[in-house]
Amino acid sequence: MADHVSERPQQSGAAPILVASNRGPVSFRTEDDGTLTLRRGGGGLVSGLSAIDDPNAVWVCAALSDADRTAARQAPDGRLDLAGHDVGGQAVRMLDIDPETFARAYNGVANSTLWFVHHLLYQTPVQPAFDADFRTEWAAYRAYNAAFAEALAAEAAPGAAVLVQDYHLSLAPALLRELRPDLRIGHFSHTPWAPPDYYRLLPDDVAAAVLEGILGADRAAFLTRRWALAFADCCEAVLGAQVDRSELTVTHGGRTTRLGVHGLGADAEFLRERAHRPDVDERLATLREAVGDRRTIVRVDRTELSKNIVRGLLAYRHLLRTRPEWLGNVVHIAFAYPSRTDLAEYRDYTAEVQRLAEEINAEFGTADWQPLILHVNDDFPRSLAAYRLADVALVNPIRDGMNLVAKEVPVVSDRGCALVLSREAGAYAELADDAITVNPYDVIATADALAEALAMPPAERADRTKRLAAAATALPPQQWFLDQLHALQ
Repeated sequence: MADHVSERPQQSGAAPILVASNRGPVSFRTEDDGTLTLRRGGGGLVSGLSAIDDPNAVWVCAALSDADRTAARQAPDGRLDLAGHDVGGQAVRMLDIDPETFARAYNGVANSTLWFVHHLLYQTPVQPAFDADFRTEWAAYRAYNAAFAEALAAEAAPGAAVLVQDYHLSLAPALLRELRPDLRIGHFSHTPWAPPDYYRLLPDDVAAAVLEGILGADRAAFLTRRWALAFADCCEAVLGAQVDRSELTVTHGGRTTRLGVHGLGADAEFLRERAHRPDVDERLATLREAVGDRRTIVRVDRTELSKNIVRGLLAYRHLLRTRPEWLGNVVHIAFAYPSRTDLAEYRDYTAEVQRLAEEINAEFGTADWQPLILHVNDDFPRSLAAYRLADVALVNPIRDGMNLVAKEVPVVSDRGCALVLSREAGAYAELADDAITVNPYDVIATADALAEALAMPPAERADRTKRLAAAATALPPQQWFLDQLHALQ
């Protein structure tokens, strides 16, 4: 891979710990007067990194918008902290990658290819078709990963620990190792990993390059043992690598990479405090007014193809068609927030969700009962309000690396909630004992599970919720991040 990485001699920087991810901890927007304003992000990685109190730690990320690119260009070597931006304790290096290269790498390979493979989303009679356009996108993906490798090599102190995040950056560990063999490199996959037969939909050279890219790390970590073993199976099938499944190691090309499992949990302290602020109370009152004294089934998702919202709505419709005792007595609160609207498949999927929701309300709604409340505009306080109100939480993905909603609802639920959970969610590994399990493709079985959940006695529901919340918060973001760092060092 050396031909894709700069040949100039690398000088080490001062950072003893580095994180690399596509999205960084901050983003920018351009105001009407041309000034840039900064917004800090949230999420597990931001929470996790706050556990490091080393001021020399550096987060390397990509500029995602024109405003981000302007900020990155105006900062020395893209270092936002050195340009005077308040980026929150750590240094941030934002990469101004050519917008066309970024779009091809991000939309063409990361989100339209690797994401589809790992979540088993292709309609295989027509997709994928890896043609000349794909080869252009693949070259962009390599260039994007090389830009990260070079920035990390420039910022890292001798022997530094580097934690590379996710499927956007699967080539970066090997590219970085070529530049800086002294570094301790980890890679973490936040998605599932495809089984070998499906993984081999990828062109042979691409399938091998992605695996070899991650094997450039000293340690490759996953959200569940199932995904770690699927990765190992692919290394064995595609590369002929030696795999030790009991020790969780993969040996290939004279190097051994250790595999790790870190099941990211919910941040209980943050969620419980945030869920009782006035803006959440306000939205809770509005939802209560709409629901009345009826039972509630809640789902909160992005309109991501893997989240399986359409089959969830079909299951709710089947429940209402076959169990008349629930007519007028239950409301399904479904929040489906738009995702990846630049991809046609996602726009079509969102439209299908909205069409089906309208059909359900038209078929069953009465003058004083709206059976389905659908919101497609993102509103975090309203999501927390729905968590608090939920009698039943429906989490039925086709496939999911973890699914934090399954972990968050039990943590903030006011009266306890029954969890209907797909066996294809990573969270299933930890929550299965106290959830009602479903096959995500089986609409009738999902309707049966919803009926069972709605009828669960309050005492049992409360007991299960306590146990679910304990399991869900076993590895909060800061500990999750530190565990990876310590294992790498």
